[in-house]
Amino acid sequence: MVLDNLGSSLRGTLDNLRGKSRISEEDIEDIVKEIQRSLLQADVDVALVQELSNNIKTRALEEDPPAGTTPRDWVLRIVYEELVELVGESTDLPLEEQTIMLAGLYGSGKTTTAAKMAWWFSTKGLRPAIIQTDTDRPGAYDQSKEMAERAEVDFYGDPDEDDPVKIARDGLEATEEADVRIVDTAGRDGLNEELIEQIERIEDEVQPDRDLLVLDAAMGQSAKSQAADFQEAIGIDGVVITKLDGTAKGGGALAAVDETDSTIAFLGSGETVKDIERFEPSGFISRLLGMGDLKQLTERVERAMQETGEDEDDWDPEQMLEGSFTLKDMRKQMETMNNMGPLDQVMDMIPGLGGGLMDQLPDDAMDVTQERMRDFDVIMDSMTEEELENPRIIGQERTERICAGSGKPEERVRELLEQHKQMSQMLKQFQGMGDGDMERMMKQMQQGEGGGMGGMGGMGPF
Repeated sequence: MVLDNLGSSLRGTLDNLRGKSRISEEDIEDIVKEIQRSLLQADVDVALVQELSNNIKTRALEEDPPAGTTPRDWVLRIVYEELVELVGESTDLPLEEQTIMLAGLYGSGKTTTAAKMAWWFSTKGLRPAIIQTDTDRPGAYDQSKEMAERAEVDFYGDPDEDDPVKIARDGLEATEEADVRIVDTAGRDGLNEELIEQIERIEDEVQPDRDLLVLDAAMGQSAKSQAADFQEAIGIDGVVITKLDGTAKGGGALAAVDETDSTIAFLGSGETVKDIERFEPSGFISRLLGMGDLKQLTERVERAMQETGEDEDDWDPEQMLEGSFTLKDMRKQMETMNNMGPLDQVMDMIPGLGGGLMDQLPDDAMDVTQERMRDFDVIMDSMTEEELENPRIIGQERTERICAGSGKPEERVRELLEQHKQMSQMLKQFQGMGDGDMERMMKQMQQGEGGGMGGMGGMGPF
């Protein structure tokens, strides 16, 4: 999860209030100090940390909580609201025809971001195109073209042309049928007059509807001055923060937006074109505090189901609730989960399963789970059609043949069969359920009854 250390620290601090019927001023002082420490470790600017902690302290001591609200839940709400206020609103990006220009320094991730944004717009039913104008960086054209192919979007660039403005002009003509045109520009080690002059010339040519600044999360507090410099030089309408998957300093980049009049448009994590999400402050902070993010989760599920269904038109997930559950069905479920993105990110979006539960798992728990799922997929490649449809026929002789074909140990094959058996039993519990029964089960899951993941019918191995 992005800013994982910050999130686990904040959650641990708030958990100290569990079981208390009232909060003393000393409790608030301790909480505020811990929040300050957590935010400073995440590289949030000292002045912003002080302002945020003062607001939390004042509200916690002076405001009366609603009737029936526990002290922990009340402070959690205050922290949530103040953090949402800190990160600000999301950049306005209507789903309509528009031209977007990206700016940023070397290594910020502009070229990758252009492809990720193009892919995101394509999932919303729009036709995007990337125009690559970087004539300075060796390999920029090839990288951009390859990323566009991965995103399956239109692309224009000219590796033989030295004038980025001409490339931009020709690119607009070549991509005139696109709904969203994303113009990628060159970078520098620092914002200098040459870069400013080039970006201004491109901007005059393409007349973008929005200028977005791409910031590397690893920059920490230095992102603050960079954002201010770009704002003064060319003006920015929004910020894309990249590489949030591998840094504890992302708080500095997030808070840097507070220094400008801009907002955050997207968050990038990972290397694939799908590793991007629209920034939604409420959902982002909710996930950070272990409260889940059902909106983002729903979007990922719908997208994953659509992508999985495209691979095999005759597969209907609802049939699993009506008939037998085969290994083919299990494989489709695994494909759907893979299409949703890294498992730890998905877990963080589920209320009651992310946050605190993730804090209790070993650091490599999600990696081990992903590895197990990959092994299961390889094992099923070595099975016959009959075995996939009816795994109960798999005995010792068949197991040995499957192990030889897949290169996986018998133990892993038995894990797969046991996992299938447990999931099949779980699905039988849903068969014949009425809406009222289903609603009660969902409430139990959200409230943590039934032991979290263990209460989901033996999903433990996943």
